[in-house]
Amino acid sequence: MAKNNGYYSYKNLPNEIALILESKVSEDWRCNIWHIRGHERDLIIDTGLGLWPIADHIFQISERPIIALCTHSHHDHAGGLNQFEIRSGHPAEQDIFTNPTRKSTVADLIRPEHLLEEPYHGFDLESWCMNPAPITNLVEEGDVIDLGNRCFKIVHFPGHSPGSIAIWEEKTGIMFTGDTLYDGVLYDHLYHSMPEIFKESLSRLKEFPIETIHAGHGPSFGAYKMHDIIDEYMSGRRSMICPSQR
Repeated sequence: MAKNNGYYSYKNLPNEIALILESKVSEDWRCNIWHIRGHERDLIIDTGLGLWPIADHIFQISERPIIALCTHSHHDHAGGLNQFEIRSGHPAEQDIFTNPTRKSTVADLIRPEHLLEEPYHGFDLESWCMNPAPITNLVEEGDVIDLGNRCFKIVHFPGHSPGSIAIWEEKTGIMFTGDTLYDGVLYDHLYHSMPEIFKESLSRLKEFPIETIHAGHGPSFGAYKMHDIIDEYMSGRRSMICPSQR
């Protein structure tokens, strides 16, 4: 059962993983914020819009040192990254984290209906941009994040954006894919998306012995669903740039 403090909901899942959701962001826009609890430190994967202070409202993420890692620099995933001291991301998007603009973080896509409540009086969504969050810990393909009792490997899956990464735990077969893969139409039409490279990344993803995908949006799923989504994308049915084939 999820606990909800009005700003965030917190739901415990197996394997010391929890799903955090922004309660004031519409279901079709909010990203999945993942909290992995380790013996020595915890890992937060993606941070949401950051319009409400996540570290203040979710007491479960303040018990141990926190590594905050963003799968990419888009506003819905990285808006709260500045709230954490240890900030991880891929070098290909390092400058966006440091010097975000509405264009570079694709914040110009967000609409008033995506917010169920304004974060403060006078908030102007049309001019809003996420706060700078310079990366303190660059991560690349093959790097390992050690939580003391479990290790996660960084996998670089460019395509949705140049620095899109996934986080892989070989022991459990769990992968956190960000926006590289989720159960929906995949965004391959953004200003720095690379559709052909995206296809290469998805083909590579199919080679992993997946047990569970914890995606950047929507529900989690297993290997069969992963293969179905990728195959449908390859045929054009889940591509933003091939609407006639959906």
